[in-house]
Formats: sequence, structure tokens, C-alpha cells
Amino acid sequence: MREQSHSTRESRIDLTPKPANHGHFVHNLAEKAPVLANTAVTYSKPQLAIFLPYAKVELLSPTPAKIPTATQNLKKIVSSAQTGSFKQLTGKEALLNGLAATEVWMWFYVGEIIGKGGILVIMFEDQSLTSVSFGFII
Repeated sequence: MREQSHSTRESRIDLTPKPANHGHFVHNLAEKAPVLANTAVTYSKPQLAIFLPYAKVELLSPTPAKIPTATQNLKKIVSSAQTGSFKQLTGKEALLNGLAATEVWMWFYVGEIIGKGGILVIMFEDQSLTSVSFGFII
């Protein structure tokens, strides 16, 4: 008898919109916010202890005292390109140099996009504004 009632039961999905119960969400968020904040602080303290000493050194603006070091490094790069000594780099050194060059290249393009005001540029081909072409100029 039990199997019979189960097989005759129809399953339907109710698709009628239900009113949103935002009050329950806000109440749960208000209850859990202090716990989440304490957890975030507890997790972040050891991470920040590692990050901050590096950030103080690496994120400083260059000073005039660093200009001779930068020119020395640039001279080394030019001489390695002229003599071919860059071929003697290890794979790790070559990868790091490539990543550094890619970062500089990408920041250049980000600056160009900011200066232009966007990636998409609309070009009007004549004064009547009837012929328009769109292009991505990067």
C-alpha cells in the first residue's frame, strides 16, 4: 500500500515567485559578522607579519640615490645583449627576467589605455559621420 501511494504521487516544481525574506539574511549577517571579522583578523595577522617588512622595502618610491644602481643594471643588460652572455642564464633566471619584462610591458599598455580613456575607439572616416568603423587600438 505504501509503494502504491508513492508511485501515484506527482512531483511538481512550484515556479511562482516568492517574496524575498531579506530580514532573515540581514539578521544572520549581523549575528555572524563579528565572528567572521575575528576569524579574518586571526588569519591575517601572521600573513601581514610576513608581508609588511617586504612591502616597506619593495613598495618605496625610488630615490635619487638609486639612480646609479639603475643605470648600472641597465648597462649590464645592454652588455649581455651585445656579448650574448644572456644565453648562459639558467631557466629560472630567464623566466624571472621574462616575467619582469612582461610586467613592464603590461604596465605600459595600462597607462596607454588610461591615457586614451578606454580600449574601444570609434573612428569617423569622413565628416558626414555616415561611415563609422570600430577598432581596438592597443
